[in-house]
Amino acid sequence: MRTEKGFGRASSPSGASTGVHEALELRDGGARYGGKGVLFAVKNVNSLISKRISGMDVSGQAEIDRALCELDGTSNKSRLGANATTAVSLAVAQCAASERGCGLHSILGKGKIPAPMLNVLNGGKHAGNGVAIQEFIIYPLNFNSFSEALCAGSEIYHTLRALISKKYGSAATGLGDEGGFAPPCKKTEDALDLIEASISEAGYQKKVKIGIDAAASSFFSSGKYTVDGKKLDAKGLTDKYISLAKSYPIVSMEDPFHEEAFEDFAILRKKLARRVQIVGDDLTVTNVSRIKKAISVNSMSSLLLKVNQIGTLTESLQAASLCQRAGLGVVVSHRSGETEDTAIADIAVGIGCGQIKSGAPCRGERTAKYNRLLLIESELGPRSFAGASGLVL
Repeated sequence: MRTEKGFGRASSPSGASTGVHEALELRDGGARYGGKGVLFAVKNVNSLISKRISGMDVSGQAEIDRALCELDGTSNKSRLGANATTAVSLAVAQCAASERGCGLHSILGKGKIPAPMLNVLNGGKHAGNGVAIQEFIIYPLNFNSFSEALCAGSEIYHTLRALISKKYGSAATGLGDEGGFAPPCKKTEDALDLIEASISEAGYQKKVKIGIDAAASSFFSSGKYTVDGKKLDAKGLTDKYISLAKSYPIVSMEDPFHEEAFEDFAILRKKLARRVQIVGDDLTVTNVSRIKKAISVNSMSSLLLKVNQIGTLTESLQAASLCQRAGLGVVVSHRSGETEDTAIADIAVGIGCGQIKSGAPCRGERTAKYNRLLLIESELGPRSFAGASGLVL
């Protein structure tokens, strides 16, 4: 995106674990790149979208995003592709920031550095180890700065690698989609034991908590959830989550049930009130109408925000604002198929949500976000770190 005074560049990520209600990621099909090519989406950017928004003022983010939605004309961005609209929308925002000579976070608002949620051990669709739970997360909360929290997360990550290698052999330290290790654990508790031991051995047992992303839709079929070799109904799975929360320092559970189970989310939230935040991702897919339903049922305490789930920055900010006005938390999140784009780091800072998921502290597409946050902290100062204040229980 170019103007007389500014320049913006952005890219759209992709998700391996996606909710059925997400905006459509347009792919080409056919043999090229195994059907995953994006020539149609690129053509839409360079023809339909370019023609429609050329000449518009990049400071009018809402107007441009509205134009993208009207041009697409569908409820799920299936004409243009949410990958096309997401990249354009974020490029507009970056260009507007460039015109002002500042970072994207500055034009969004609050300036609070989020606590990192680092996915250090993978299961589900992010790995091939047979563990149903998709993500096991370390959550460094009780630190004075983001740089200290990230340092702790990195030390724990490498301690975990050593423990996995010792227990399962060096071949077991292969990585899942988001940079977490994917050892051949047989059950959920095996993974949590490894993480708890890593936190303790690294010396951070009182400062670092644990989170999980169950992505339960991925192991739900015919009314049952298959977990650790057992088929559980919603009540059985609720009991398991409660047991895990009693045995481990878990403070966050994402998508604990399938994507239509609003009532089951609400039951678990009530049972774990003031102890664990319940996060909606596949449940809500950054979609205002589904968020309103979740709020009405008290399904969640925090929203997982992903721009490409809805397709424009404006719609994402509306979703975040709706949750914050309702007293809910927001977790800005990456995707399993990430790029080196760092916009989500600025978005998390700008909306002051206090929480960000960006994967393990490894590989460029993950560390790019963490390095961006380190840079922003150098500008705003360590006192801007949210720490535990972003956690909504």
